[in-house]
Amino acid sequence: MQLPVQISFHGLDHSDAVEQRVREKVEKLEQFCKDIVSCRVVVEQHHKNTSNQHHKGEPFHITINLSVPGDELVVGRDPKEVHAHEDIGVAIRDAFDSMERQLKSWVGKQRELDRNAHKSA
Repeated sequence: MQLPVQISFHGLDHSDAVEQRVREKVEKLEQFCKDIVSCRVVVEQHHKNTSNQHHKGEPFHITINLSVPGDELVVGRDPKEVHAHEDIGVAIRDAFDSMERQLKSWVGKQRELDRNAHKSA
């Protein structure tokens, strides 16, 4: 990757373990596409209860912005099941699984464009 991974934490303290897990997931994405230009990941937790002591049960939201030549792929949606992302590991896994699908689709489209360009040349 040309640029380092940017990881931000909102609504929760920085975690070296979470940061390491995110970096491992980004490395896995690089196996599918060596042309990744940049990657920004936001790990956040929205608190319905304004008390700083109540964090249990609040879902984590992972947003991934992946820049590739001529395009930007984005994952940042809430889970369909309300309690699905109360575990940060599950939230990270689901977000990166979704990004992996998008990236594979983008790579496939680029290969198809390349093939068509070679046929017409």
